[in-house]
Amino acid sequence: MTSFAELHVPGKPLLLPNAWDYASAAVLARSHAALGTTSLGVAVAAGKPDAAGVTRDENTALARSITRLPVHVTVDIENGFSEDPGEVAAHVAELAELGVAGVNIEDGREDRLVPDAHMVAVIKAVKAAAPGVFVNARTDTHWLKLAPLAEALRRVRVYAEAGADGVYVPALDDEREIEAVVAGAGAPLNLVYGRHSPTRLAELGVARISTGSLLFRATLHALTATMAAVADGTVDAGLFPGYGEVAGLV
Repeated sequence: MTSFAELHVPGKPLLLPNAWDYASAAVLARSHAALGTTSLGVAVAAGKPDAAGVTRDENTALARSITRLPVHVTVDIENGFSEDPGEVAAHVAELAELGVAGVNIEDGREDRLVPDAHMVAVIKAVKAAAPGVFVNARTDTHWLKLAPLAEALRRVRVYAEAGADGVYVPALDDEREIEAVVAGAGAPLNLVYGRHSPTRLAELGVARISTGSLLFRATLHALTATMAAVADGTVDAGLFPGYGEVAGLV
């Protein structure tokens, strides 16, 4: 089986769908070699806010259930659910024991970026505690609109030098900026699906494309649309998976 790290090929990106529960993961595992989790989906499904560091238990429980599937699993752990690098490392080591292949760790906190020295300490601690886990270091320079390309590029370089296996810059969508990060990051670049097609991102040298919360949000939209069709009598139930098929996911 190809390792999770080997799936990150610049110019031939891994298209990574993001699940939020066992059912969504099981469906996606039918057609993908790897899948991630979406912190927004996990949090909102549990009735909790995203990016608030309050879903460690839910993420761990989800990891425990979906690592049974025959795919690589990477977990979005927000900031690691702690500001203590040792505690973050211990959590990742726990996830590694469950069979998790990778984690996302971010440097954004509401309306600010943590000092890069803190992320360096976290990355080094995690790699020491769980060397086999693929660490995707995320910088929120563009997501939070807090810093220009130069700062994003500086941060991803620092994170790669600290031992990050991949770097992630959500909301980076200018083609020239993408090329600059691909060329200068020192690690495979992950982007979230958005403005550009997977084909174009491959041409730009991207190594991984995540769907982020897109599939979760699309599912919420489908719930509303399907109920509207039920109300006016136009829904065709035969288009959807049957009871037996869904029950068979477990």
